[in-house]
Amino acid sequence: MRSTVMDGQPLSALCTPAMVVDLDKVKKNAQRMIEKFEKLGVKLRPHMKTHKTIECADIMTGGSRRCIVVSTLGEACFYADHGFDDILYAYSLPFDKVERCAILSERLELFQVLLDHPDALKQLRKRPLKCGRRWHVWLKLDCGNGRAGILHSEPEALRLAQSIAAADGVELTGVYAHCGNTYNCRGVQQIQRVAKDTTTFTMQFMEKLKIFGITCKSSIGSTPSCSHPVQDMVHLTEVHPGNYVFYDVQQSIIGSCSVEDIAVRVLTRIIGHCPHRNQLLIDCGWTGLSLDGAGKLPTGYAVIEGHPDLMLLSMTQEHGKVEPLSGKLDFNMYPLGSLLTLIPYHSCATAAMHPVYHVHSEGVLMGKWKPTRGW
Repeated sequence: MRSTVMDGQPLSALCTPAMVVDLDKVKKNAQRMIEKFEKLGVKLRPHMKTHKTIECADIMTGGSRRCIVVSTLGEACFYADHGFDDILYAYSLPFDKVERCAILSERLELFQVLLDHPDALKQLRKRPLKCGRRWHVWLKLDCGNGRAGILHSEPEALRLAQSIAAADGVELTGVYAHCGNTYNCRGVQQIQRVAKDTTTFTMQFMEKLKIFGITCKSSIGSTPSCSHPVQDMVHLTEVHPGNYVFYDVQQSIIGSCSVEDIAVRVLTRIIGHCPHRNQLLIDCGWTGLSLDGAGKLPTGYAVIEGHPDLMLLSMTQEHGKVEPLSGKLDFNMYPLGSLLTLIPYHSCATAAMHPVYHVHSEGVLMGKWKPTRGW
């Protein structure tokens, strides 16, 4: 059934749970990041994985529809179909998707893949591109993040880089490191220490490549490190943050932003009074918020805006239980049907729960953004 909510109406016109995006904050966050790296003289390659929409991608790229990062091939195809180019698929090459990557490489002006294992290079060489095209490959380094990537200090990393550079039909386009270990930081000083270390390890690796006559691009990134860049990052070619366009409670705890910078909320309504449990029941369960952040906030799974005395204690699929941090609830203050506003712990996880984002400016609805889904 078509929604009856029209642009120009207040947020309270929405059916809940609903994810709402503050357009003014999105634009401010995006412009701030653009200006940071224009000042440093480093190319900003924004990551699309948080929002996965055309509208937000246009804001992050300044309307150029060029130079983006994606985390799924589904995103890559979605953006390619909407006129985007210079796309980096920054995910360890999945062997079942090599043919789809080849089609994009042959279709776009510049489509780039990432690998961290010699077997992935073998897969690319088994599928040479047509019309004399070359695979554009980034080598993924682990510089302390501890997720994907070949350890920067291991001799195998240098050997793999040499193999990529020497392979027929393949070009070593760049070296890529995700400093996701900034997510363990608290405060700007710790964030910048990780950013400096990641930059140093990456540039040391680049110097090793030069000894063998190999030159290519370098890129590091995470929202915390790029929100507070260190001067050493001027030596990089690119950076690739993503969450900054929305931010979230997690980022505010780390020190990437203030709560006022967070551009997303989830609206929910009170649907039950439970005096015997001293609880309110709301219509937002984990399908409207996600379970990310469990045990990490004194207020439960989210911050309930304007109600620092309340916590989102638990969630089932479609229900949430809210109770006071201490004392007894005054249920007269929370009539059935009234709205509560949740600030999510992790906006990427929350956005993944919603098929549409309701965009507003100063509480007035401006339209909808529909993200792509799938892998």
